[in-house]
Amino acid sequence: MGFLFLLFSLNSFAGNAYPKFPDLTVTPGSLCDSPTSYRYAEHIPYCERELNSFGKELIFINYRKLGYSLSGERHQYKIDHFIPLCMGGSNNDNNLWPQYYTISARTDLLETRGCEVLAMGKISQREVIALIIKAKMDWKEAPAVLKYLNRLR
Repeated sequence: MGFLFLLFSLNSFAGNAYPKFPDLTVTPGSLCDSPTSYRYAEHIPYCERELNSFGKELIFINYRKLGYSLSGERHQYKIDHFIPLCMGGSNNDNNLWPQYYTISARTDLLETRGCEVLAMGKISQREVIALIIKAKMDWKEAPAVLKYLNRLR
């Protein structure tokens, strides 16, 4: 795991206008630790979305400290939950990153589809999170992950 962590950290570092995937040094992902409810047959903790504009700006600041310019207009980014809320992800800073619109266009449907099959009980929380992380760390994997999730429906 150490080598993989180093590889992703070096691969995503500085000089880029925006991160292509979450930088694991600041966004390793985390699960909901203060649920407002529980979902699905697995009884997965669910955190309501709570992120104000100050919190969003802090995420941008953290990534700029890593060397990303985050160039372009603010509307070209969204603050993404690395582990989606519907899969039990948290609102903690370590689960949030500034996702550029071209990246979110490739991964948003995966989150929706993943939560659908999770709700149907056709996949476990652990498995769906692993698939989402795989696709978010390398968006070229997104089509294969989507194909797999669609087969489960």
